Amino acid sequence: MTPIELYRKGFKALVDALGYVDAIRFIHQFNDGSGDYTQERHQWLDPLTMDEILADIEQRQEDNPTKTH
Repeated sequence: MTPIELYRKGFKALVDALGYVDAIRFIHQFNDGSGDYTQERHQWLDPLTMDEILADIEQRQEDNPTKTH
């Protein structure tokens, strides 16, 4: 089986099992992305104190008490 045949059969199996939208969502999980996550994370987390982070978590829990994740 050629790589193209394998891709087509694999994608068809995903679509048959998940539908087009969820098959695409599944494939996107394997995208390498771009940028430097560690550096970007420091840019938006370093300015925050632990008290600010905890206050944000508590506020989000108050805003949506039924959401568990």
